[in-house]
Amino acid sequence: MEITDINEIEEIIKGAVCCRLGLVDGDKPYIVPVSFGYQRNALYFHGALEGRKVELIKKNSKVCFEIDSDVEIVKADEPCDWTMKYRSVIGVGRARILEGEEKIYGLRMIMRQYTKGDSSFPKSELDSVLVVRVDIESLSGRKSGY
Repeated sequence: MEITDINEIEEIIKGAVCCRLGLVDGDKPYIVPVSFGYQRNALYFHGALEGRKVELIKKNSKVCFEIDSDVEIVKADEPCDWTMKYRSVIGVGRARILEGEEKIYGLRMIMRQYTKGDSSFPKSELDSVLVVRVDIESLSGRKSGY
């Protein structure tokens, strides 16, 4: 069933622990799980300063992502009657690498996904991490069993 209520979509996002980020690698898709943060219309994630993910974002900023929560297998007597309960969100957007205060803000959004309160980041840590913001262009939600 489609979810159209933005509040329910945001509830799913805020309750999730992993985001699967889809990138374009030439003519092939590339998906990577990331820790993330969310603020309406934007996702934030961090990673190493170098690597495949960074190179792909620099080549093509178009991304997609998938987030799910409340996943549960529902067993039945007959194999074809098994099903799955879930709530999920899929979106597309454009990624950009953050610097300065935006980078710190992005890290705070990531930390807020997993814990309460504010966080501070030593300069040495800031210099050793890449932070990316995905400006969300579209979101859709689906659920089954809820």
